[in-house]
Amino acid sequence: MAKTSTKKKKTVKKALKENYSSGALTMADLLKKKEDAFRAFKRGDHVRATISQITPKKIYFDLGGKTEGVIFGEELKRAHDYLATLKEGDKVEVVVGSPEDARGQILVSLRDQVQRHAWKFFEGKQDRGEAIEVVGHDTVASGVLVEAPFSLMGFIPNSLLGGKWLGKEKELLGQKFKVKVVEVDEGKNRLVFSERAVSEEEEVLREEKVMAGIKKGDVLTAKIIKVAPYGLFVEVEKGKAKIEGLVHISEISWGKVDNLGGKYQKGEEIKVKVLGKEGQRLQLSLKQLTEDPWEKVAKKYPVDKEITGKISKITPYGWLVTLEEGVEGLVHQSKIPVGQKAKVGDKVACVVEAADPQNRRLSLGLVLKAKPVGYK
Repeated sequence: MAKTSTKKKKTVKKALKENYSSGALTMADLLKKKEDAFRAFKRGDHVRATISQITPKKIYFDLGGKTEGVIFGEELKRAHDYLATLKEGDKVEVVVGSPEDARGQILVSLRDQVQRHAWKFFEGKQDRGEAIEVVGHDTVASGVLVEAPFSLMGFIPNSLLGGKWLGKEKELLGQKFKVKVVEVDEGKNRLVFSERAVSEEEEVLREEKVMAGIKKGDVLTAKIIKVAPYGLFVEVEKGKAKIEGLVHISEISWGKVDNLGGKYQKGEEIKVKVLGKEGQRLQLSLKQLTEDPWEKVAKKYPVDKEITGKISKITPYGWLVTLEEGVEGLVHQSKIPVGQKAKVGDKVACVVEAADPQNRRLSLGLVLKAKPVGYK
């Protein structure tokens, strides 16, 4: 056995010497070749590989070592759409998943490459306004979840479904249908689609044209289509186009609003001011049509002025007192005599101690006949 081993070493040495001396390979080439032949890979290694063979069930990669890399099963399914753009001989970056399986193969992944390619794919479709095919996956209260190309999940809000699907969203589950991309945000892993942009394309185009003509600051007439705890959903009609909008509860009034349902009704017409646009929906305001009461607070409530207000809230740090709609002041706990009782709704006589209209703050004291011990 020792003689055979010695003879083999001499043969290898002789071959290396002949290759080197003939000029076919340099010593650096030979060392590199030897290094590659015995290269070991670790899980997570990023390797520049060449696609050596594509079969229906497996893809083989030349990793520059003695063993090929391979993708199959679920990993192949996830990369299917990306692999459809490649051919044998193309170079790609793969990530080592398992250095060696039971068959001695190196299991690799194209997940990083697929992700980068996928988001660029959707951005391109959005820029060009091209439709893609998705499959209905699940329904939620606000819309439909779909499986998009590259095995990514996307979302279709109810407002972006064609009228024929409203109330019949479950019929889309498991079905293939076309949509257009309306939002791509890789950082938030967010894909939003519109089915309506395909099934009601002409109507959507009319709406987009009308939407483009609406500017910030415009005052419009809108019809309330839904009263929600957090705001009013409205519809603005111009010609044959209907544009949806939202008046958030914070934009209803300068004062506090607790029960929208008790004040507004579905079908009621209201005047609104355009604050901006979010996708194909208008962001609207009711309170911006009236003057901000804090703009006149400094003049209306100068320091040392005595006023009467109504207690709107009692907190551990004092009483909040409403002077008029949208304007509240604070009577700090240190200004309230020990043992003095009060309840929400009580009227109290106050004196203005400090005003900060920019930060919407008023400091109040109580009108007292005599300052009690401990009053600051």
